[in-house]
Formats: sequence, structure tokens, C-alpha cells
Amino acid sequence: MALSAVKRSQGHALIIEDEILIALEVEALLAAQGYSSFDIADSPQEALTCALARAPDLITADFRIIGGTGLEAVEAIEAKLGRIPTVFVTGNANQLADARRTIVDKPISPRRLAEACQQALDRRA
Repeated sequence: MALSAVKRSQGHALIIEDEILIALEVEALLAAQGYSSFDIADSPQEALTCALARAPDLITADFRIIGGTGLEAVEAIEAKLGRIPTVFVTGNANQLADARRTIVDKPISPRRLAEACQQALDRRA
């Protein structure tokens, strides 16, 4: 899939990542895909607070974050807001063995992230 194939106005993304440089890299890659606004959270509680303040159209989440896991954060958000397309961007893919999860390994491949975002959005439809 060409990166341009998924470039369109996608809306708001929540990036759950406790390493700011990686969060900014993900933000730039999502902006290239057409996302226009972002929240960055480094803990499950901050992620939930951000999501409740502005519901995301897409979530990216690292597995290990401050005070818990990205999986815990996503589950708490979905318990309040319902299912949201999610891509786990992590160096701990083995912790997310569930086949229903869309995973991108670190270091991040821009092409793989674009494909994973499209897969997550397609699952919602």
C-alpha cells in the first residue's frame, strides 16, 4: 500500500507513549497520513483524561508506559467510549500476542505504520 493511498483527513489521534522523541516521531508520521490534531499521554490515567476530553479517531499505544501499560489505557478508554481503532507501537510485541491487535514493532517503519493504521480503521468498518 502506498503511503499516499491512506493520506486523507483522518481527524484526531491519541498517542500513548512515554518517550517524547518517539511520540513526536509517531505524531509526524500520522500528520503525513492526514491526521490534523494530536494528544500525547505517557500514562494510562493521562490517556483516559485526554480521550474523555477529546475522543480520538485513532489511538497509537506503546505497551510499557509510566504507571502501567498501553493495553490498560486502551481498555479503560474503550470501556468509556467504545471501540476505537488502535495500533500498538512497541518493542514488546510478544506481550500482545492477541491476533486481534494491530502491532508495529520499534524501530518504526513509516510504511508499516501507515499500513497498520489502515488495518485498524478497516476493522472498525
